[in-house]
Amino acid sequence: MALEVWLLLFAICLLLFVSALFSGSETALTAAQRPRIHRMVTQGNSRAKVTEKLIANRERLIGVILLGNNLVNILGSALATSLMLRLFGDVGVVYATLMMTALVVIFAEVLPKTYAIAQPERVALAVAPVMRGVVWVFSPVERMVRVIVQASLRLLGYDPDAQELDFSAHEELRGAVDLHHREGAVRKRERDMIGGILDLDQVSVADVMVHRRNIHMVDAGLPPAQIIDQVLSSPYTRVPVYAENSENIVGVLHAKDLLRALTAQHGVVTDGAEPMLELQSVMVDPWFVPEATTLRAQLMAFLSKHNHFALVVDEYGALMGLLTLEDILEEIVGEIADEHDVAVRGVRPQADGTLIVDGKVAIRDLNREFDWRLPDEEATTIAGLVIHEAQAIPEEKQTFIFYGFKFEVLRRQRNAIAELRVTPPAMPR
Repeated sequence: MALEVWLLLFAICLLLFVSALFSGSETALTAAQRPRIHRMVTQGNSRAKVTEKLIANRERLIGVILLGNNLVNILGSALATSLMLRLFGDVGVVYATLMMTALVVIFAEVLPKTYAIAQPERVALAVAPVMRGVVWVFSPVERMVRVIVQASLRLLGYDPDAQELDFSAHEELRGAVDLHHREGAVRKRERDMIGGILDLDQVSVADVMVHRRNIHMVDAGLPPAQIIDQVLSSPYTRVPVYAENSENIVGVLHAKDLLRALTAQHGVVTDGAEPMLELQSVMVDPWFVPEATTLRAQLMAFLSKHNHFALVVDEYGALMGLLTLEDILEEIVGEIADEHDVAVRGVRPQADGTLIVDGKVAIRDLNREFDWRLPDEEATTIAGLVIHEAQAIPEEKQTFIFYGFKFEVLRRQRNAIAELRVTPPAMPR
C-alpha cells in the first residue's frame, strides 16, 4: 500500500515536470524572435537550426504542445484523484482538485512561463531537441485534431484557410523600431533612417524632387562665355540646358565635362582667349522620368544606369522638376550638406517657440525634424498643405488651425505662400 502511494506521488511529480516543460516550451518558442534565431543559424548554431524549423510552423507546434500538455495534466489529475481516494475516501476528490489546481497553476504554468518569457531564445534553444521528438510523435494525432477543428469552423461559417494579411512585414519592422525608440534602445536618427528606407516604395519622385521654379538652368543660346560663367558659378555640378524656353530641355551640362573641354582647347581654363564651346559635344542627353515613379524604382534605375541626375515630367510630358541621387539618399540619412550647398533650410525657430517656415519646405522634412504627424498625401510642401486645407489662397496675416497646429501667413508672392509662422500643438495659443 505504501509503495503504491509513493509510486503515485512520483508519477504525479513527473507529470507536473513534463507539464511545466510543455508550458515553458510553448511560451519560449512562441516569444522567440525569428530574426535572432536566424542570426544564430547563420553563425552555425545547430540548436538554432532545430528551433528555426519548429517555429516555421507554429500552428503545428502549438497544437502538439497543447495536446501533450493537456494529456499530462489530465493524467496527473486522474492519478491525484486516485491517490486522494485511497487516503481520504470520497472527500479525496475535493482534496485532489484543490491540490492539482494549485500545483498546476504555480509549478506547471506560472513558474515555467515566467522564466521562459524572461529569456525566450535561451529556453527555446534548450528545449528545441526535445520538442522536435515530441512533434514527431504527436504529429499524426495533431493533424487529425486540426482536421476536426477546421471542419467545425467551416460548419460555423468561418473559412480557416482565408488568412488576412493586414500587417505587412514593413509595418511590423516600423512598429518594432518605434517601440525600441520609445524604450530608448534606438535613437531618433536611426529610427528616421530605417523609416526612410521602408518609405522608398511609398514615396514618389514628385514628393522629393526640386520643383521646376527652383531649377538652375542655362540658356543654350547664350554666348559661350556666359554659359561657362553660369555653370562655374552654380552650386551644382550638373546644370540643365534649354533652348528657346525653359520647358524645352535639350541636354545636361556637367561642370567637369565643361572644364575638360576648355582645358583641351586652351591648355588652361583662364588664358585670356575667347572660349569656343560646342555644347552638343559637351552636354549629355537629358533623362526624363515620370513623376509617379517610386523612390525605390528610381534608386535602382540610378544604380543600373550609372546616372545620378533625372528630369521629372508629368503625364503630358511637361517638366515638373529634377531629381538627383542625393535627393533620394537624403530621404534616408537626412539633410546632406557640403561646402558648395546653399545652407538655407527654410526653418527658423523663434524665441517664443514658434517657427518661421518658408512655404516651399517639404512636409516630410518637418515631420522628420520635429516628430510631427502632418499629412503629406495631398500636398508636398507646407504652403500646399495650408492651401489644400483652406480651399483657397490665403491672404497675408490670415491664420488657420489644422491638425492642432496654428498657421499664420506672413508673406505671399503672387499666388504662392512664401512664408508662414507655425505654432506647434504643445504651445499655448
